Amino acid sequence: MITAITKVVIPAAGLGTRFLPATKAMPKEMLPVVDKPAIQYVVEEAVLAGLTDVLMVTGRNKNALQNHFDRMTELEALLEIKGDYDRLAKVRHANRLADIHYVRQGDPLGLGHAVLRARMHVGKEPFAVLLGDDIIDDRDPLLAKMLAEQGKRNTSIIALMEVEPSQIHLYGAAAVEATDDPDVVRVTGLVEKPATEDAPSNLAIIGRYVLRPEVFDVLEHTQPGKGNEIQLTDALQEMALNPEATGGVYGVIFRGRRYDTGDRLDYIKAIVQLAVDREDLGPDLRHWLHAFVATLVEPVGARGLAAS
Repeated sequence: MITAITKVVIPAAGLGTRFLPATKAMPKEMLPVVDKPAIQYVVEEAVLAGLTDVLMVTGRNKNALQNHFDRMTELEALLEIKGDYDRLAKVRHANRLADIHYVRQGDPLGLGHAVLRARMHVGKEPFAVLLGDDIIDDRDPLLAKMLAEQGKRNTSIIALMEVEPSQIHLYGAAAVEATDDPDVVRVTGLVEKPATEDAPSNLAIIGRYVLRPEVFDVLEHTQPGKGNEIQLTDALQEMALNPEATGGVYGVIFRGRRYDTGDRLDYIKAIVQLAVDREDLGPDLRHWLHAFVATLVEPVGARGLAAS
């Protein structure tokens, strides 16, 4: 009998060095995306898909994560006295989202090691892994499809997305075979951050996984790989090659809106993309963007003078 999945692991132990000095004293997961920290979008996505038992794998200097999802009675009391019930509801929403637990990763030995730290909490059940760098637009559900495929096929599921071949070196890449569903493929091989000429396809692994518990046994003996870290991709590669013992690996191809908050430029783009669709911010922001972009367009006469 296939058990309904309720547990999700969110690795959140990274140092966020690409955002220094902003992340010197603040976890990168707490960087605001419009008016919510990035990590809250991820937890909300999990809860929307029915995953209410959340384990965050954290590291040093991550206390702000726990504080955000905990009650802050003084702030709540102040907002209530002021009659600011809209903000009060938003503050309370974060600490009522899910049953959230925490475990320290200890040594920063890679994503595979972070997932392995969840073994005691997860036990022998399938579970999801959501990375905080990727925000998936809730209008384009991905996780629900992945959970459904896991239940249907009793296998491990990874999220895949087509990227420009020149960008595949930034991701894990998948070799795949077609199935009866155009959005689902069987994964036959995986390579972590390959050179463009060595990539098996332009299907990149993005930060969503639904895994069978056999992944823990594989991770136990997975040796450090790219970056001298224990790579989850390497463990999934072994599972893909040994389906009889591990259930194999399938991929769901995502064609919706994804916002990458792990890169400084893409982080800025994510804020703009999400804000323009908001009812409270979108109209004014779009109006301002049109005017601002117009100031960046070089006049035709100026281009002609420069050319001459």
